[in-house]
Amino acid sequence: MTPETSIAANEFLIEAFTRLAINLVVLFIIIKLLYNRYSNKKGNLFAFFLMGTMIFILCIVLKDVELQMGMALGLFAVFSIIRYRTKNMAVKDMAYLFTVIGISAVNALLDYPNPVRGTILVNLIIILTIFLLEISFKKEEKKEVGEEIAVEKELTEEEKAKKAAKKEKKMLEKANPLKKHQILYDNLAILNPNKMDELKADISSRIGIKAEKIRIRKINLVAGNAEIDVFYRVKKQEPADE
Repeated sequence: MTPETSIAANEFLIEAFTRLAINLVVLFIIIKLLYNRYSNKKGNLFAFFLMGTMIFILCIVLKDVELQMGMALGLFAVFSIIRYRTKNMAVKDMAYLFTVIGISAVNALLDYPNPVRGTILVNLIIILTIFLLEISFKKEEKKEVGEEIAVEKELTEEEKAKKAAKKEKKMLEKANPLKKHQILYDNLAILNPNKMDELKADISSRIGIKAEKIRIRKINLVAGNAEIDVFYRVKKQEPADE
């Protein structure tokens, strides 16, 4: 190894470790101080830090290969296709994920006459943008919550009870989703919208499960029966204590 090669290698290592240190600091600010504070989701912190670090290392190692911008865009394309299919992510989480990928690629590939100063300037712009967006949207959320509280104060006791009952019903429906079962029903006399309660009671007594919803699929007047979809709820079984 010639002295010129050795000097060039040392300069590359110094620049790479400087960029890595800046990237880690920026990732800490974005993920820990902004994302974790305003989203309060600790489950993605590890993945975001690891993703940002690996993207940076890939870009810095392949920096001298004539890929640069194409490689950066390719990374975006790959992760937009994968989209963490093991778990559905919220739009805001996806935005932070792409920010982590993008800022790590920028910190590794960005070339300025003064790389450290230029990298710090770009990162500062991105951090300030995220911070201002979080503050503005947080104010909007607080305003909406305040309006909801004001509306609730104006409600009468009867309206509050109805709202609470409706909320409780939604929670029960979410905990116990509807199941569907198809049956062949023979009592055509009560297949009438005006006799829906009587129809539900008759079907419930026959199948032994409370029918929440009825949908008629097909009526056969010759055979004297009808195909009916019966919707019912089954409570989720809680795991037994070991």
